[in-house]
Amino acid sequence: MRTVPSSLRRGPGLDVAVVGGGMVGAAAALALSRAGFRTALLEARPPLPWQAGDDVDLRVVGLAPSSIALLRDLDVWTSIRDARACPYSHMHVWDAGNGAAIDFDAADEGRDLLGYIVENNLVQWTLWQSLEAAGVRRLCPATVKDYELRSDRVMLELADGESLAVRLLVAADGAGSPLRARAGIATRGRDYAQRAVVAHVATERAHAHTAWQRFLPTGPLALLPLADGRSSVVWSLPEAQARRVQALDDQAFLDELGIASDFRLGRITSTTPRAAFPLKLQLADAYQAERFVLLGDAAHTVHPLAGQGVNLGLRDVAELRDTLVQAHEQGRDIAASHVLRRYARRRRSADTLDAYGFDALARIYGWQAQPLVAARGVGVHVIDRLTPLKRRIAAHAAGS
Repeated sequence: MRTVPSSLRRGPGLDVAVVGGGMVGAAAALALSRAGFRTALLEARPPLPWQAGDDVDLRVVGLAPSSIALLRDLDVWTSIRDARACPYSHMHVWDAGNGAAIDFDAADEGRDLLGYIVENNLVQWTLWQSLEAAGVRRLCPATVKDYELRSDRVMLELADGESLAVRLLVAADGAGSPLRARAGIATRGRDYAQRAVVAHVATERAHAHTAWQRFLPTGPLALLPLADGRSSVVWSLPEAQARRVQALDDQAFLDELGIASDFRLGRITSTTPRAAFPLKLQLADAYQAERFVLLGDAAHTVHPLAGQGVNLGLRDVAELRDTLVQAHEQGRDIAASHVLRRYARRRRSADTLDAYGFDALARIYGWQAQPLVAARGVGVHVIDRLTPLKRRIAAHAAGS
């Protein structure tokens, strides 16, 4: 990784303020500080401490090789991997409507692994613990009340009355981003009228370090391997059905989940309590404004069927870091409009392609008319047999 000379750190003020301390925001603050920029992270609430003795967080992420590479570059990956992360080397996807299936295997792509399933809280907590040593000014609890643009800086007014002067404001404050609204950036997309029901379950058969995904008429169901041998369930359902499934007693839930998963891992034998979250597609109309950029969910939220949401956000982080470092090396203002446009153009183009690709998959697998279901099956069979196309899909998912 290229780094900015230490001379950049001299002088008053801050180069960058990152607002939002989730996985993507914390990674951005750490990456920019490690690159030599004077960085502050503002967050309303600190993350809950991650402890090995606690049960596995219900929210998990499938980290792609590109995300692992960034976390390794930030010197946090070994801690995350050794704490509680489950590698997976195989993915099996099948269609309940026609039985068509497609398999992705790491060995076919010349890789050891396709990725790791890791708890959101573990990633966030590990990043958070690394911020202070990296020189990040961590302000928590802190909320941006308003900001004012000046010719060479942004003046942030915090809820506690403090003010900060920064060269660049980075909004990583979630899908409902108040800063995005304050910047006048609109969004477009659609509400899927679905919820993802999540739980961790034990199964009769081992998950075999495989990510299993079945497309049902009601939406996709994923069983993701966990380090303790259980599987994480992400079951996308229409809102009314999601509420019904959440309200089932444990045995009824296990029975329905077994049928929905085609008993691919045998009987489902136990479950944690369940939670659910709404699903939507949302893309910001722009990723930048004057001395301002968007990252992660503030810029894009996508359907979880491909498990790529956090990976897209971490690719935003890597692109922003590299763009700012290059600008500094060339003697440019890191928050100049032409610099930020380069980041925004590259990431919005890539994120839009991915977001609408996932949306198209959701629509295609929602087809119920029998001729369309049959055609979908033919298409899957063709893709599974076209090795170059499969490799291209796998490489794209890996961030290559």
